[in-house]
Amino acid sequence: MSKSWADSAPPSNLLLGQDDVSPVVVTNLGGCSPFLLLGDHAGRAIPRRLGDLGLAPAAMDRHIAWDIGVAGLGARLAEALDAVFIRQAYSRLVIDCNRRPGAAGSIPEVSDDVAIPGNAGLGAAEIAARHDEIYLPYQDAIAAELDRRTSVATLLVSLHSFTPVFQGQARPWRIGVLHRGDSRLSDRMLALLRRELGEDAGDNQPYRMDEIDNTVPLHADPRGLDYLELEVRQDLIADPDGQAWAAGLLAALLTEAVTA
Repeated sequence: MSKSWADSAPPSNLLLGQDDVSPVVVTNLGGCSPFLLLGDHAGRAIPRRLGDLGLAPAAMDRHIAWDIGVAGLGARLAEALDAVFIRQAYSRLVIDCNRRPGAAGSIPEVSDDVAIPGNAGLGAAEIAARHDEIYLPYQDAIAAELDRRTSVATLLVSLHSFTPVFQGQARPWRIGVLHRGDSRLSDRMLALLRRELGEDAGDNQPYRMDEIDNTVPLHADPRGLDYLELEVRQDLIADPDGQAWAAGLLAALLTEAVTA
């Protein structure tokens, strides 16, 4: 079951209007799994008041706008695990929920050498509207779900995807585990992925978890929760068959990781 942000949320007259989609989509609300699945970059919507951000339509199909395949992967994984999946509906180009507010890249003016005209020269009120109406409801929804789980030892699983080639550099990994060296779940999943995929399982590849990451540290650290941040190569999950393959593999390994 999918659900949008609370119907009782007050309408905004600054950014989001009545015709705009909710910033938060929750799949399988009430799922009993200890895993809480997150999709910071799973959506690519743009508020109507921002037009097209000055971009050609083709740009919104690229990785600069969203994590390709994650929405479908997360929905299938939620079903397989009976897990809750909370994802952002709006594009990372509007505001990046995996960046701290005000940090570089939070509202990018350039992404992978593509200028974002609609993000240039924003005033304080415009920045605040994106934070208050898109970023904050998403992070609040995660916090509310964690508050609800008083009897569950929650394990955060943040889902992302990456391009097969970036700025001319091939990325051979199929799935990467991003971590800070402080996660038992991450260590276990990396070992299991290496068993299944060999060197195609990346250890802090193609990115590493560092001070740039926001969502996992924001929610896991204060609550003492274990976490897993996964990067899946986009060409592998760009269609339903690939998403089903990845969800089947990850569901089996996540189950093994917590029962070992």
